[in-house]
Amino acid sequence: MSRGDALRRLAAHEARWLTGLWWWVARRRIGVGAGERALPYAAGQAAMVYGLTFVCVVETVGLHVMLAGAPVARWVLLVVDVYTVLMMLGFQASAVTRPHVLGAEGLLLRDGARREIRLPLQRIASVGHDLRFSEKREEGVLHMAVGGQTSVTVELAEPVVAVRLLGRQEVVRTVRFHADDARGAVAAVRAAVTAAAGAGSRVGEAAIRG
Repeated sequence: MSRGDALRRLAAHEARWLTGLWWWVARRRIGVGAGERALPYAAGQAAMVYGLTFVCVVETVGLHVMLAGAPVARWVLLVVDVYTVLMMLGFQASAVTRPHVLGAEGLLLRDGARREIRLPLQRIASVGHDLRFSEKREEGVLHMAVGGQTSVTVELAEPVVAVRLLGRQEVVRTVRFHADDARGAVAAVRAAVTAAAGAGSRVGEAAIRG
């Protein structure tokens, strides 16, 4: 990937988390259509994010007071620190406003503003509650951890392509992600997969009869 492509992707990521802040204040979610089910995951990281944000705010105030005799450095660091606080809040806002989404055609998994991957229901072979903490990278396995853990594992009958933040692609057959209500998410996905399989069978039978 060229440097220009990387910069464009980073700029798009920046725009997404800034947009997430606005939607968060408006208490709305992005990309959840009528009849689709949102599967939230942000609660798993909320305590950590708010704790770090508090530390950043305290540091900002402290440095602003300590650098009273150096106005240039004081205001430069103030801008940097305020941006850092906004970025931390944007990280959480993106997770809140961009939940995983289960629809009639597929399961859209999202990692805040960083990336997303769509799993067609027809390709899902199995899904189960599977609590795991951060693990080493495995070929063909995509980890979408929140707070260092995943709680749902999806096995695919056919691989899908995942695209990382800077555009690198990888073929995955197993996806591990986190959901605040992992067992509820598993039950919902299983029901959707069963319904999609039943609908496909009815279409096939109708085609044969026709």
